[in-house]
Amino acid sequence: MSRVVSRVVVVAVDGPSGSGKSTVSRRLAQALKASYLDTGAMYRAATWAVLQAEVDLADQEAVVKVVGDTEIFVGTEPTRQVVTVNGASVEQAIRSHAVTAAVSAVSAIPGVRQVLVSRQKGIIAAAGRIVVEGRDIGTVVAPEAKLKVYLTASATERARRRSVETASDHAATEADLARRDRLDSTRAADPLRQAKDAIVIDSTEMDIDQVVSYLREMVEA
Repeated sequence: MSRVVSRVVVVAVDGPSGSGKSTVSRRLAQALKASYLDTGAMYRAATWAVLQAEVDLADQEAVVKVVGDTEIFVGTEPTRQVVTVNGASVEQAIRSHAVTAAVSAVSAIPGVRQVLVSRQKGIIAAAGRIVVEGRDIGTVVAPEAKLKVYLTASATERARRRSVETASDHAATEADLARRDRLDSTRAADPLRQAKDAIVIDSTEMDIDQVVSYLREMVEA
């Protein structure tokens, strides 16, 4: 198995919110004894920094300057999440409603994506073997990935999972996910889309263990 895993240097996992890609990617990385990168956490950290700076989200130049001047660290250990902004821990802060509401707008700014994609590529290059999850991994961040996965699920199931996770109203959660899907898939810079050579996995009727097991089999194959 080690011979096969060493050949699969990068595993790219893309998909919409609530598809289970974070949990699946973490567990897959653990199973492969690989590093793990949550690019969504990086965009959330950047958004948190922008909100703290109190700049107008419509002022793209100001937003890009804040992100470019901010030191964002996202740990690559799959068993625990570490996210810091200028040295301060923000793991909980980046999951706030305010950040969730603004992250798609900040992420849509081309200059922000340019800054963060460059950093993500650096992390991947240094890691050697890594599972990376996000919305543009297979198409932009790591198009050379040996295994590309597009993980999805029905809108209702994704909303159910997210509402359970956040203890929020199902209908409101489904509406918010639809809003984020629309923004992420229609933005001009690096929109959410399936890479041409990605394997599509619909996890609506699958649990996390089944998805991880299936991906491990694909790596070994």
